[in-house]
Amino acid sequence: MSVKDMLLALCVVIAWGVNFVVIKVGLHDMPPFLLAGLRFALVALPAIFFIKPPKIPLKWLFVYGMTISFGQFAFLFLAIKLGMPAGIASLVIQAQAFFTILLGALMLSEKLKWNHIAGILVASAGMLVLAKAGLETQGGSGITMVTLLLTLGAALSWALGNITNKVIMRNTQVPVMSLVVWSALVPVAPFFVCSWLFEGPQAIVLSLVNINTTTILALIYLAFIATIIGYAIWGNLLKRYETWRVAPLALLVPVVGMLSAALLLDETLSAMQLTGAAIIIAGLLLNVFGGFLTSALMVRQQHL
Repeated sequence: MSVKDMLLALCVVIAWGVNFVVIKVGLHDMPPFLLAGLRFALVALPAIFFIKPPKIPLKWLFVYGMTISFGQFAFLFLAIKLGMPAGIASLVIQAQAFFTILLGALMLSEKLKWNHIAGILVASAGMLVLAKAGLETQGGSGITMVTLLLTLGAALSWALGNITNKVIMRNTQVPVMSLVVWSALVPVAPFFVCSWLFEGPQAIVLSLVNINTTTILALIYLAFIATIIGYAIWGNLLKRYETWRVAPLALLVPVVGMLSAALLLDETLSAMQLTGAAIIIAGLLLNVFGGFLTSALMVRQQHL
């Protein structure tokens, strides 16, 4: 990978890591379903007038939009609104990698390797430590069983979106931006309906009438920087380089998320919460690099 492309990849990683802090900031003055609905409305409009729709059945576009967009961000925004620390959210949602592997084995008959199983077990232990630490922390750390389960629900929705994407790509090659932009139309109405039903028309009107510069900037960041620009660059890198060169860089997203949350939001973690976070990171590393370790050992044995 060239230096230029490496820097572009790191820019995306930073943008996606800081994204969780921006979500937290945006939710200060706007309810979660309304913020999410406006975010995806901005992703879709006016981009759909310049980008051709993907040549896939509408049912798959709908399923993709309802899983990776509506499901993921409905759970994530609600979890953060209820107090889930932005840094921990950026880490816990990476459980999508494990959910994707398990769903791939169940639904697509993909084979599980030892490092996948080991990584899932290690990361699950880390989740349990986080849950235990959250329940024992006095004064409210935001990591409760409810916020943890909501964030895991976001990860599961993301994984379902990944599986849908695999099914779509089996039949045809769809441009990344075409899928991102046109699928963004799908969750807009569901988000606004949920906002009307659960947040109430009064909250919607007050949020829109009293919208401030900070919330507007947060929406611009979420829609254009984290989504449109981020996915455009990432998709282009995946198209030009092997997956193994690009995908592992995503492991830096929770690192950036936790650091930016500590610097910008003054989020602090207890010793037990840091331990849980470290165990989850170890599980993610094992999942991604365990296979390379096995291959390296086999090559070494062949040379001995």
